[in-house]
Amino acid sequence: MPELEVGKVVDFFAKPVVAGVELTGTLKRGDTVRIAGATTEMEFVLESMQIDRVDIAEAKAGDVIGIKVSERVRRGDKVSKVTE
Repeated sequence: MPELEVGKVVDFFAKPVVAGVELTGTLKRGDTVRIAGATTEMEFVLESMQIDRVDIAEAKAGDVIGIKVSERVRRGDKVSKVTE
């Protein structure tokens, strides 16, 4: 499936399992997201994201957001939006 790079992982928190992502594009709740790196490979539907612990529905380039992930991600992993 085609995908569009929208940012990169800049931080990771183990509890709760959250990735800090610096965006270079836009993301909305409901988008299918793929995170990939040297040892990372996951794809999921984005159900929630936050800026400073406040839930948001959409984020844009330049925002640093927190998103829940199912497992560990690493700094520098690419974050892409899967497009139909």
